[in-house]
Amino acid sequence: MLLLKDISLVQFKNYEQADFQFRERIVGICGKNGVGKTNLLDAIYYLCFTKSYFSKSDQQNVFKGSAGFRIDGHFEKEATFIPIVCVLRENGKKEFQSNGEVYEKFSQHIGRFPAVIIAPDDVQIITGGSEERRRFLDALLSQLDAGYLQSLIGYNKVLQQRNGFLKSLTDSRIHDKGLLDVYDEQLIGPGGYVFEKRKSFLQELLPLVRQFYTQIAGTSEPVAFAYESQLLQASFKDLLHQSREKDLYLQRTNTGIHKDDIDISFSGQPFKVIASQGQRKSLLFALKLAEYESLKQNKGFPPLLLLDDVFEKLDEHRMHNLLDKVCLQDKGQIFITDTHSGRIRQEMEKLGAPCQIIDLG
Repeated sequence: MLLLKDISLVQFKNYEQADFQFRERIVGICGKNGVGKTNLLDAIYYLCFTKSYFSKSDQQNVFKGSAGFRIDGHFEKEATFIPIVCVLRENGKKEFQSNGEVYEKFSQHIGRFPAVIIAPDDVQIITGGSEERRRFLDALLSQLDAGYLQSLIGYNKVLQQRNGFLKSLTDSRIHDKGLLDVYDEQLIGPGGYVFEKRKSFLQELLPLVRQFYTQIAGTSEPVAFAYESQLLQASFKDLLHQSREKDLYLQRTNTGIHKDDIDISFSGQPFKVIASQGQRKSLLFALKLAEYESLKQNKGFPPLLLLDDVFEKLDEHRMHNLLDKVCLQDKGQIFITDTHSGRIRQEMEKLGAPCQIIDLG
């Protein structure tokens, strides 16, 4: 069992100083728009992932007029209490502690306190470009496999270096093939590991997505999924060799796992083109529930579930199916934001599930 018992915020986003205790497994965070509901959810996400879900820069999360922030929280994990601290110092340096010990690498923390978040803009996973679906898949696999995360970090670092070298070449006819060979060799190892992990994992994940989609939609629909990767057609080494002239001409790496995608179709047509808003929302929640289920099975306990403004995104029927799944069938801790506290209370009363309401005004 994994529970977050409390959290303390200092100079984080719109909170100059605030403390919250979580007494129930289901916590509703309510209030008008702009009072900090999503910010509190993001602080919880910070404690699990060492970074914000909504902002790329840590500096964007500092209280106006301040120079840094601090987030403290206490987790209960398998009957053991673990304090977690995230500090962004005035010099811009971030520090992360678990049980009083400072991490040398933030990546060491990923997966220890698994969490799944569902936010309004996540529909981009369905409607956006391939990078959105890769980001979703990478976030999940990084919580399951530390080797995957390290391989992904290593791959992206070498990819950046290789692209930088390609851009530095002013004449594609005069170049150091030896250095490109070195970069290629450095890409092949971690890239191959990531590819194999994605391929095998998606064979388990995608049937789960289809199952949850049917449950949430309440009907069976012709939705299909397929893993798309250039590495399915040839070895990474051969692909890099075949693409070298194109890479030199375009000054970037045109083949590799950074081009992978998950193809989603409906009756043989692109899902994002012909699906209704309700179908897109159902698929988004199905993807997230499959992520949740995968983490639960792998870790042996449910991850935290962070639901941001979900009542506005699903109709009553789909909402009931979702809450029945996460609140009754699973026993993990859930944080739900909404503008109306009465709506959360009403839904939880229907389900017979105890709920704590935090009203931010």
